[in-house]
Formats: sequence, structure tokens, C-alpha cells
Amino acid sequence: GQYLEIGTSAGYSTLWLALACRLIGRKITTFEILEEKADLARQTFEKTNISDVVDFVHGNALDYLPDFAGVSFCFLDAEKEIYSECYEIIIPNIVSGGILVADNAINHEEILRPMLARALTDNRIDALIVPIGKGELVCRKK
Repeated sequence: GQYLEIGTSAGYSTLWLALACRLIGRKITTFEILEEKADLARQTFEKTNISDVVDFVHGNALDYLPDFAGVSFCFLDAEKEIYSECYEIIIPNIVSGGILVADNAINHEEILRPMLARALTDNRIDALIVPIGKGELVCRKK
């Protein structure tokens, strides 16, 4: 299946996800819309020698997500205003047993409330909020 990250930023999370993907013979596709963060991410990928397992897309993830079927894993850490839309695109495209992790589920709970409520009552998935760091919404497709 496909491995995705929405919101590359400087590529720190991508680094860890890419190293995990390398161990299982996969690549990760990561999306970043902001130019300055895209430049930092490219530098991170080059300096850490992970470019071979990273497909980097500089652009709006919402323009590309509908084309990704068979998603096994997705890490969502982008602009909070697009979480709900990302969720509604990703969940139907995740394979059974696949995982969506959405960052900032606690420290941005107010703006994420509609998406969190949807996830926690969505009969297509099992979901919980893990109270570590800034909070992680973890969803597993049934």
C-alpha cells in the first residue's frame, strides 16, 4: 500500500517515516504547500540521504490525494483548516487495517473538533486520541 505524509514542513517527521519505509521496502509520498518549508525539506532529504525513499510533492495535497488509492499509512500534520477535508478523502482510500495518524489532536482540539467528532463516531474505523505530545488521533480502518 501507499505511505503518505501531509505537511512535510522541514522534513523531520518525514525522516523517521522514510527510515521505517526503507526497512520494509517502501517509499513515502510527502506533500508541502509552502515554498520556504519545501526548500528546508529538500535540504533535510539530501543531508540525511533519504531521497531514495521519499517522493516529495511541492503543492497542495488536496489536489493530489484523490489519486491515491490503497493507502496503508497516512500521517496528517498540515494546516489544521484542511484536516476535515483530508480525512474525508483519505479514509475511503485506506486499506482494511490501514492507519491514519493526525497530529495536534489535543493542542488544536477547538479547530479540529468537527473532524475529531467525525472520526470518533465513524463506523468505518476504530479511532482514539492518544494523549502524548500535542495529541495524536489514531484511526484504523476496519
